[in-house]
Amino acid sequence: MLPIPAPKLLLITASFCLCSQNPTSDEVLSWSQNFDKMMKAPAGRNLFREFLRTEYSEENLLFWLACEDLKKEQNKKVIEEKARMIYEDYISILSPKEVSLDSRVREVINRNLLDPNAHMYEDAQLQIYTLMHRDSFPRFLNSQIYKSFVESTASSTSES
Repeated sequence: MLPIPAPKLLLITASFCLCSQNPTSDEVLSWSQNFDKMMKAPAGRNLFREFLRTEYSEENLLFWLACEDLKKEQNKKVIEEKARMIYEDYISILSPKEVSLDSRVREVINRNLLDPNAHMYEDAQLQIYTLMHRDSFPRFLNSQIYKSFVESTASSTSES
């Protein structure tokens, strides 16, 4: 993997500093100990997404977020539409953003498409979450994107 050029890295770091709620240095460091905590923090998810983009696996996070959005939905028509869009965007073998799922989970999804519900992708979502946690997250913590962000929050905290 090629390193991100310094100007782009500065741009990425700067864009996160513009968040409405800047994470503290301690919060950013705590992400390294707790994947769930990082995923709940908007700045953490955004930074992780930038990293996944460099690894060409951003679709995993986008799928997970789409499932989170679907689970909040109550309107049956909207659920059906969102479930169909998630299928087309992330499950279909024809999609350029297809996520990697085992055949058992795919079979369950195909059955659930007959009568979509807000929780129909939970098994798939868990499988992708686990993949990100075990596979991408350790590399993220060793990435220049994360290390530079840690440094930038540490220096902005010490300047305050």
